[in-house]
Amino acid sequence: MSTQETTDGAPGAHGVRLVAPGYAELTIRPDDGCRISSLIINDLEVLRQGDRYGSFPMVPWCGRMELGQFRSFVSPHKEGEGSSRTGEVRHQMPVNAPPHAIHGMGRDLAWRTAAVDEQSATFYCDLTDPWPYPGRVTQSFELTDDSLKLTMSVETHGDSFPAQAGWHPWFLRQLGPTGAPVQVAFDPAWQEERGADHLPTGRRIEPRPGPWDDCFGMPDGVDVTLTWPTQLELKVTSGAEWVVVYDEPEEAVCVEPQSGPPNGLNTVPRLVTPINPLEVSTTWSWTRF
Repeated sequence: MSTQETTDGAPGAHGVRLVAPGYAELTIRPDDGCRISSLIINDLEVLRQGDRYGSFPMVPWCGRMELGQFRSFVSPHKEGEGSSRTGEVRHQMPVNAPPHAIHGMGRDLAWRTAAVDEQSATFYCDLTDPWPYPGRVTQSFELTDDSLKLTMSVETHGDSFPAQAGWHPWFLRQLGPTGAPVQVAFDPAWQEERGADHLPTGRRIEPRPGPWDDCFGMPDGVDVTLTWPTQLELKVTSGAEWVVVYDEPEEAVCVEPQSGPPNGLNTVPRLVTPINPLEVSTTWSWTRF
């Protein structure tokens, strides 16, 4: 890979860099799934580095999808192979976390740049094969001295289809070589019981202590606080009602706001229609100690 440096607000070999003077720098890789490859606050990198890490969009589904399959419904005149008499069609996505499909396709696509300036940027990609419905995903980034707002929308170019959207950030457990481990605080209304197959069973249970690789319900909106003592407090908020918290890895903690639970295309499908696109946003706001 070229060692060319990224210029502020412009695509480069290492991505698009946004800068809030003096406090925060954000690097986005539209060529690599439109993931955030770096977020530096007060000279401290807060995201785990590496091709699979940073923070990536989950779209058009979030988390695991059972056996890589989801159902949709068609009018009788559109029924074909694989359809039932009720108009149900079962679609098969690539199984990339056997036996399931995980985290959607958006993170594997090259996104196109719609607009960029010093502190904001917008990118888009088209949903194509193997996703069975034509559509477009747009993601925007707005950086300030003390916050980052992310917004994602999913539109259809034709038929309605079920979809989800969310984000999968890998926050470093420790900032810098001498920093204390991060503390995670949140107050969910329930926890989705996780089955042996790592999918929600459909039962809502009282939240249990970690470690977690679990989905939680927050009907008033996601609100999770990460605190690195003496260094930084960062709040992840969203109007979305579900969040997955994954704190099993030694190096990082994931706090994933999303528009539905894992396997939600099958259990609580949200249709994207020509007059009702899916839109979800999250804000990361921080206070420096």
